[in-house]
Amino acid sequence: MNWMKKSLRCFVPLFLWLLVSSAVQAADPLGEEGDVTLAPYFLLEGTGTALESFPLKETDVSVNINGVIAETYVTQVYSNTGETPINASYVFPASTRVSVHGMTMEIGDERITAAIKEKEEARQEYERAKSQGKSASVLEQQRPNVFTMDVANVMPGDTVRIELHYTEMIETVDGTCRFVFPTVAGPRYASPTVPASMKTDQWIASPFLRNGTEPAEQYHITVNLSTGVPISDLVCSSHEVAIDWKAKDSARVTLANPQEYAGNRDFLLSYRLTGEDMGCGLILTPGEEENFFLLTMQPPERFDAATVPSREYLFVLDVSGSMDGYPLETAKELIRNLVTGLRTTDRFNVILFSDETVPMAAISLPATQDNVQRAVHFIDMQFGGGGTEMAPALNTALALPVQENTARSVITITDGYLSGEKEIFDLIRANLNTASFFSFGIGSSVNRYLIEGIAKAGLGESFVVTDSLEASATAERFRSYIESPILTDIRVSWQGFDVYDVEPVNLPTLFASRPVTLFGKWRGEPSGSVRITGMTGNGPYVCEIPVSQATVRPDDQSVRYLWARKRVERLTDYGCSDTDPSVKAQVTSLGLKYTMMTPYTSFVAVTETVRNKTGQADDVKQPLPLPKNVSELAVGEGYTVGSEPDGLLLLLPALLAAALCSHTDYGRKGRRFL
Repeated sequence: MNWMKKSLRCFVPLFLWLLVSSAVQAADPLGEEGDVTLAPYFLLEGTGTALESFPLKETDVSVNINGVIAETYVTQVYSNTGETPINASYVFPASTRVSVHGMTMEIGDERITAAIKEKEEARQEYERAKSQGKSASVLEQQRPNVFTMDVANVMPGDTVRIELHYTEMIETVDGTCRFVFPTVAGPRYASPTVPASMKTDQWIASPFLRNGTEPAEQYHITVNLSTGVPISDLVCSSHEVAIDWKAKDSARVTLANPQEYAGNRDFLLSYRLTGEDMGCGLILTPGEEENFFLLTMQPPERFDAATVPSREYLFVLDVSGSMDGYPLETAKELIRNLVTGLRTTDRFNVILFSDETVPMAAISLPATQDNVQRAVHFIDMQFGGGGTEMAPALNTALALPVQENTARSVITITDGYLSGEKEIFDLIRANLNTASFFSFGIGSSVNRYLIEGIAKAGLGESFVVTDSLEASATAERFRSYIESPILTDIRVSWQGFDVYDVEPVNLPTLFASRPVTLFGKWRGEPSGSVRITGMTGNGPYVCEIPVSQATVRPDDQSVRYLWARKRVERLTDYGCSDTDPSVKAQVTSLGLKYTMMTPYTSFVAVTETVRNKTGQADDVKQPLPLPKNVSELAVGEGYTVGSEPDGLLLLLPALLAAALCSHTDYGRKGRRFL
């Protein structure tokens, strides 16, 4: 119990320090110079701005799914019920695969279609309109799955409606289509060692509501599903829904209890398409200037591997503050299932990380019963606390001695609540010759950009586990994937079909039973055939699709946007450096040409009339709810504490919990491994 005594001794001076500094933090959470702390903080009543003054009153999500392509409209309604003009800021998530290609702003009698412009130009136009007293809005991409909306000069009594329009392709794995709509961006940990380029990510310093605080906004989700073939196994695993079947191939899905707040966890909808050869085929969309195609081809059946080489598994487990409680318990159940299923010829190690990195052993151990029990005991003793320093943990794992004639796999297990994703991707790409990388996301609203990016950069697979009941089945899926890849050495050739600008350029090993998917452009008359070859455990694999059998959709713009999104993803998401000027030029050109959000292009809308003649307005940050089952330890640094006694008292439980899991500081900083 010495560690607890040390933590409690640290609590008294920490508490006194907070008493002195809380008023300063409340007045200016960004510091005297206005520099962001890059830390989320709790927004408490008594800080000078009542919760009801925040302008986002309603979010309405309408999704139209045609087969495996989803078209989504998100309408946000802002309303100023106060007595002074306000400028509002809001952070919200989306899927990593979306192509955002439309935005409109409606205020009073004006309806403005937003223009796509270079990011700096759009921001300058917004700031100019803001200073002139015009109502304006700007939508910016912070990550492929995180966006910020700024709305200027919302006058007293105003109702502002912002509508976003985007398209995505739904992931299909093992014959099941999985539609994911993220509803909340979880808190992001910013490392003190974050590169200087990351210091502009001011969105990370976002306010959050405390657990138990009901958001004022209403949240509605409607999905209209139409597939052309019968639908089976239509299930929503995240929310209670009402399903209105229109026919065997179409249904309308709505929230069963609209009064229950739906915006604190991912909306997860899955379904299967019955019939022969579903998901296989070629879609052609001819246009005036360019013709696009979408190719999907089902992989062969999974084979039973006759011999599987010895493997080394390095489990890198997140035990930071945001994982405390339910997520960490789910992760423990998952890793217990993973390590207990290893073969005696395998070796493994467990590396824990928060602010510190602690491996279970100096070298990987044989997967004997004694060593497996040692690992189970090692993880069972852990609790959540501290920051999320994943890069040092990966470096520690990769520095472990390599066993000869053994295939190494690195498996990360985390909620992904960190800000330095590209640092992780760069590290993984630099080590592809030594290991393959797999990722498990734990929680109801994980950072899918990181979880999916680890797998894409590492040529592996990603999994998301929302509760402990899924742990066993997910572990079994992982074992079957890694032990017997379905298709390797995949190649696509075009015979008599003039194609160009194909994405992706390279196809990795196919672990999961997911279709091979390619986007591209074509010239001339559609003729010839598409040929896909590869290797399975049973020998060569060959499949051909005659172009004459393609489905032609001349009025469908979705493939056009999906192709552009895929090209931008290759250039920016998990690949080239932000500092490469040629990449920035290419991505900016794509965004402007295809009217699409990118890291370098933004949407901006401005009213013609001057509505705020004084030019004075209060800046308001819309607070976010904590994702479901996420501990308040996820918000550790940068607390904004109310100057009134009640505000500080509200913080005491979190401080006490932080002190008990810390030996140097509170919240995100410092923890002790048992």
